[in-house]
Amino acid sequence: MPHYTSYDAAELHYRVLGKVPGEAPLVCLAGGPARDAAYLGDLGGLDAHHTLIVPDGRGTGASPPPSDPAAYAFPALARDLEALRVHLGLDRFPLLAHDAACATAQAYAGAHPERLSHLVLVTPGSRLQGELPSDAEEIFESRATEEWWVDAYVAVHTLPETSDLTEVRSLLLRAAPMAYARWDAAQRAHAATEPEQLNPVPRAGFWQGVDEATRMELLERLHGVDCPVLVVTGDRDAVTGMRAGEAVAASFRSARLQPLHEVGHYPWVDEPEMFRPLVEEFLRGGT
Repeated sequence: MPHYTSYDAAELHYRVLGKVPGEAPLVCLAGGPARDAAYLGDLGGLDAHHTLIVPDGRGTGASPPPSDPAAYAFPALARDLEALRVHLGLDRFPLLAHDAACATAQAYAGAHPERLSHLVLVTPGSRLQGELPSDAEEIFESRATEEWWVDAYVAVHTLPETSDLTEVRSLLLRAAPMAYARWDAAQRAHAATEPEQLNPVPRAGFWQGVDEATRMELLERLHGVDCPVLVVTGDRDAVTGMRAGEAVAASFRSARLQPLHEVGHYPWVDEPEMFRPLVEEFLRGGT
């Protein structure tokens, strides 16, 4: 598995999917936070026409944990991304991020806007924007007639009171259907790997050490990002909802907000034939 040396001499790993010559690879950041990047798969077949670079964040996959827990915070993870860019020898590159990794991608965009050719933010939360919209809960409640809902409801409300890791993993699997538009075979297979990918230590450190002044400075920098930005939301996303994506898109000078119908938190799982062409068209056209 290829690796690179980051700013603090850490040896971090990444995967390469597809090998398409003649264009900058699409770097893809996994969310969670701190979830094993394997859940991204090939992002609905994006590797057929793009080389995908999928890094393992610190303490996940093949990348070791840092000696300093501060390296788990998303601005530090953005520094890892810059080290990866240098390692790959890229002047500019397109970046795709999912879920919590959208905060890392925004931190990178704010620090190195000249390095991005395109930015794709998939079902982001808006904690960085200081907003916690309630529509994800509303979406969840609207699905109360589905057969999995009662068990998921119990699991969701039990999780905050649970510290045992084995029990947490069990509860996450019970709550998993809320993240998808449907609970069919493809969704079940994708969700089955999630509990094993849980790493609570880097997850806890992701938002640490970012004070209000730092957050506001970052948001100010986002207004200066001039690369094309695409923000994707799903109208059945009971994890981050849709309003969070609206807040994220509004943080940029100009961003394309694309809501997808009958899509949950993982658009490439629910509707790959909708998600993949959307991203490919955006990367080709730039708007």
